[in-house]
Amino acid sequence: MWIKTGQVVFSKSGRDKGKPFIVINTRDEYLYLVDGKLRTLNNPKKKKIKHVQPTNHVCELQTDGRALQDADIRKQLVMFYHLS
Repeated sequence: MWIKTGQVVFSKSGRDKGKPFIVINTRDEYLYLVDGKLRTLNNPKKKKIKHVQPTNHVCELQTDGRALQDADIRKQLVMFYHLS
């Protein structure tokens, strides 16, 4: 299973089951996930790859010369909240 930085995934297990996240980093079998609300860029969720359901949607994490913010993450995920 190949998961890229910027890809939208849904949690399959845990307290956050069914919620959408964006992958901001990958390391070995772990993903670092953010949603811009509870899981911010400063405090990403560490989750094993087997505990997420990937989607085909990859978000553009580049901003126009400014640092990525949690508001940018929330805007990217707004269309996925009705699916959870």
